[in-house]
Amino acid sequence: MSSRLPLMLLLLFLPLWLAASYGVRFALMEDGQWVGLCVEQAQRWECQLRSGLGLMIHFRLLAWGALAVAVAGFLLPGRAGWRLALAGLCLGVPALVLYTASLAVFAVVIAGLRLVRR
Repeated sequence: MSSRLPLMLLLLFLPLWLAASYGVRFALMEDGQWVGLCVEQAQRWECQLRSGLGLMIHFRLLAWGALAVAVAGFLLPGRAGWRLALAGLCLGVPALVLYTASLAVFAVVIAGLRLVRR
């Protein structure tokens, strides 16, 4: 197995993860149809998901989680640090897209630096 294979797979995965995050943002969070529908039928699973994501955005849970995991991954040596940095990056990308860019940008940069470090 090539030593560059995990990095190449990561570079293929990240655009897909970014597109999925934007899909959630524009199809679920910003689409006007959900506002009226969720007022009438708040018990639908889509409305519950939208409400939960709204609370996570409000309290910046994704961004803080991404930052904590990315810093832990940056500090830990070896494969464990690389995996934590990958988890921090996977949390940081949706946090960037979902309105908490001020914190998430640090998590993404720290995780990215750890992922390319030997």
